[in-house]
Amino acid sequence: MGNSALKAHLETAQKTGVFQLTGKGLTEFPEDLQKLTSNLRTIDLSNNKMEILPPLIGKFSFLKSLALNNNRLTALPEELCKLKKLESLHLNGNHLRQLPAAFGQLSALKTLSLSGNQLRTVPTQLCALRQLDVVDLSKNQIQNVPDTVGELQAIELNLNQNQISQISVQISHCPRLKVLRLEENCLELSMLPQSILSDSQISLLAVEGNLFEIKKLRELEGYDKVCEILLLAKKRLV
Repeated sequence: MGNSALKAHLETAQKTGVFQLTGKGLTEFPEDLQKLTSNLRTIDLSNNKMEILPPLIGKFSFLKSLALNNNRLTALPEELCKLKKLESLHLNGNHLRQLPAAFGQLSALKTLSLSGNQLRTVPTQLCALRQLDVVDLSKNQIQNVPDTVGELQAIELNLNQNQISQISVQISHCPRLKVLRLEENCLELSMLPQSILSDSQISLLAVEGNLFEIKKLRELEGYDKVCEILLLAKKRLV
């Protein structure tokens, strides 16, 4: 991309607070964006070829939305965690294996999308995010859901298309969790905590494509609570 085109985008962003430059083959975060650290509320650099998110991202203290889907990121800088106003973070389709240690400091975060990365576990840092509503961890390499998940504040948790064979019973204690998606994993019915049905806030449980037949769920106590939703999901698939 030429300097004149980038300059035009910067001028627009200065007026609107939105910088969007997607699918342009960018290999680096545009350094000229530093001029707009107090202007920008939204940055979307999805569908590029960036391998590194530089520490200067921490300077955008008014940023509310950051989208870096489908890049080549292997790690995130600790400075990202300084974005106290960030509400929406989309990092689908990268090569991330973990999150920064201070990730729990993103205190305003409501939506987090990490689908299609290389995470092997549910990051414990997420449990510190009190405003979190929706978490998408689908299409990763997660094998188990640890006890710490019980502290998660999310309303919706998407774990579809992982390699999950074990789930902590603590997931039933999530205070706000209404939607739990576990489709296309490696779960035996005996590994699905019965308390999800009988003793949790969960009202939509999606478990198609695991190592048991959905009809087996009917024999479990608490099935009545979610059966209508499961049947609706089945009809939709047909």
